[in-house]
Amino acid sequence: MGIAAYVKNKQPFVYQTFCHALKEGRVAHAYFLSGEAGTPLKEVAIYLAKSLLCDKPDPMACEVCTTCARIDKGDYPDFVFYDGEEETVKKEAITTLISSLARTSLEAKGTMVYVINHVENMKAEAANSLLKFLEEPPANTYAILTSQNEERVLPTILSRCEKLRLLLAPRSEVIKEAVGLGVEQEDAELLSHFINDAGLLKTETSKEDYALLKENLLNFLDALSQTKAFARYTMEKDVIPNIKGKPALRLFFDMLSLFLKDALALKRGDSIYLSAYATILSALSQKLPKLEENIVDVMTMRAEIESNINPGLLLTHLVYVLSKE
Repeated sequence: MGIAAYVKNKQPFVYQTFCHALKEGRVAHAYFLSGEAGTPLKEVAIYLAKSLLCDKPDPMACEVCTTCARIDKGDYPDFVFYDGEEETVKKEAITTLISSLARTSLEAKGTMVYVINHVENMKAEAANSLLKFLEEPPANTYAILTSQNEERVLPTILSRCEKLRLLLAPRSEVIKEAVGLGVEQEDAELLSHFINDAGLLKTETSKEDYALLKENLLNFLDALSQTKAFARYTMEKDVIPNIKGKPALRLFFDMLSLFLKDALALKRGDSIYLSAYATILSALSQKLPKLEENIVDVMTMRAEIESNINPGLLLTHLVYVLSKE
């Protein structure tokens, strides 16, 4: 299922609201798109942006015209995208954004659209600059802001946007659909915690970065269930050299948390989510005597990623924390 079908079939409120705005010519100058972890905020935001710029909208983006293709390639000057998931959005980025949108449109359509993904990851100075821009937006300029944590966004920014919220599909439904598309059960179970659409989940499994990250995580968990020395060796040899950038580091910690939580559930006799990994979970539940403390430690360390701590040092310390008797 492509993103167009996903919005139409899985997010009817968002689809109907945006369709109506386009048909009636009453598009808000700014939209705030929110959703829990796993909802495809970035993909939906870009699709909504395309719908404002598309050559042949009906009324949403056709996804095949020259403009839609250029947006996908990052080759459409009147569309600007900032990804707060990759790194914290600073004031300089917003200043550059405002400057680029202050110029005359370079395309014949005359419409300019900008998307800021994970707007909650903005510095305070950047948020204040964006607020001023939202208060007096240029004509034919539209904003789409996304967030997984509305509470961390300035109320004054929220008040200047029309709110749209993505709903989560049941995990069991996502897993079943993904397996039906040819995704391995273990990948469907694992990724359904982070991707709430079967089609996007399948796309993720084909990416080399995901395959490498999963392989390194499973190797580390296997080593962790054996000896401290082996765990340290695996971390230094396999994991640290292969984790590049904050998104990969966050995903590593998030996946690790899932395994530890399931290992604790197994130890307590409760139901688990990652049934395809029962053998690994059993080994971890027997080897790690302080799973509750381990989970808290991992979540605490995960938060430190945003403080720009050295990834190698953080992962090295992780081995020490998990290996404590």
